Amino acid sequence: MTHDRYGERVDLVDYDPSWHWLLRLGVEREIASLPWREPRAGAHVVRAALMHMYTGISSGAACPISMTYSAVPALRRTPELAAEWEPRLTRPDYESGALAGMAMTERQGGSDVRANTSVAEPDGDGGYRITGHKWFCSHPMCDVFLVLAQAPAGLSCFAVERGPGFRIDRLKDKLGTRSLASSEVEFTDLPARLVGEEGRGVPAIIEMVNHTRLDCLLGTAGGMRRAVAEAVHHARHRSAFGARLADQPLMRNVLADLALESEAATVTAMRVARSYDENDVPFRRFATAVAKYWVCKRGAPLAVEALECLGGNGYVEESPMPRIYRDIQINSTWEGSGNVMALDVLRAMWKEPDGLPAFLAECHLAAGANAHLDAHLGRLDTDLAALTSDDAQWHARRAVESLALALQASLLVRNAPPAIADAFCAARLNDGGRAFGTLPSGVDAGYIVERALVV
Repeated sequence: MTHDRYGERVDLVDYDPSWHWLLRLGVEREIASLPWREPRAGAHVVRAALMHMYTGISSGAACPISMTYSAVPALRRTPELAAEWEPRLTRPDYESGALAGMAMTERQGGSDVRANTSVAEPDGDGGYRITGHKWFCSHPMCDVFLVLAQAPAGLSCFAVERGPGFRIDRLKDKLGTRSLASSEVEFTDLPARLVGEEGRGVPAIIEMVNHTRLDCLLGTAGGMRRAVAEAVHHARHRSAFGARLADQPLMRNVLADLALESEAATVTAMRVARSYDENDVPFRRFATAVAKYWVCKRGAPLAVEALECLGGNGYVEESPMPRIYRDIQINSTWEGSGNVMALDVLRAMWKEPDGLPAFLAECHLAAGANAHLDAHLGRLDTDLAALTSDDAQWHARRAVESLALALQASLLVRNAPPAIADAFCAARLNDGGRAFGTLPSGVDAGYIVERALVV
């Protein structure tokens, strides 16, 4: 509600108690804070595993958890801000802790944040006052937000608090994550504090964006895992044409194919998370963009196919499948849609030349272990060569897809049982079927499905 019964402006979003229960769960299990509270080896991977399971329950409260986790490295660019906010943002207590949000995009710019028109004027006391609007602000009941605005030296990043000068215009009527309030907001003379250097807003906020992109990976992998589990469970307990669905060859092919995609997404997300633990900047920066593009692109098709495994039972709203399908789509759009991510990979190739070699070195760790992968790695040179031509943007998506599949196959060859790795390489690295359920002959579908959901 925008006003209380006395006509006073309150800008308050009232949630169902179950949503608060979910958000409390994420805060108290340290999904928003673990790597910063306990900066030890493997903390990002442990936190990634928690986020993977958390988003499998529901994506509705994941956004404030992700943004709070991701805001900390950005705030550390300004030590006094970090000293003030980090203890609250990392406190695993729902009542006394704090949550961080983000508001970058504006209606005239979208992903082109340099077109933002919000203006930050110095106030003479070391702070700023921002006036403008934001087309997307999630979640508007957070305590502190990172925003972009035009300062005298150019686009800059600021920390603002919810309060006077922060007005919620309306809530978004979204496709998915409908339990979470996303809003349009207006700023009027809103007090703000500079994060990083004036005129260097994009490098400052990219510290937050890279971590939220990691969570797009994890959120998609978690949603995939839940969708596959629902499909496998249904097929094991539903009979048609005289036999259980799970025992029929065509359904086994579909379920095994879905399970392969889910496992590949999970192992990829965890490997990228490990690069944040290792502070492997060249690989981390490049792999986050590549994997975010591809894994999130695969989420919605997998959710649709898993829903179809339940037939009409999956299409009705009493089933969790429609919600899973709607919610998984946000990860492909948030923090960079497909074209934005493909362009980001191109940009990284030229501005951060250590990234691509580090990425390819990781892929080549499995060289010689699978003939399909070896052939794919050989073809990569052709795809990458196209990125040096005048038509680089035209070929960008195809090249990024090839890079992502090389990483997934390499990780599975090195870490998964042969039945999983061989099936993935045979199905994804050749001219196979275009839909799920088109695995080639010789695949151990029974083992793959059993591994996906052990009973």
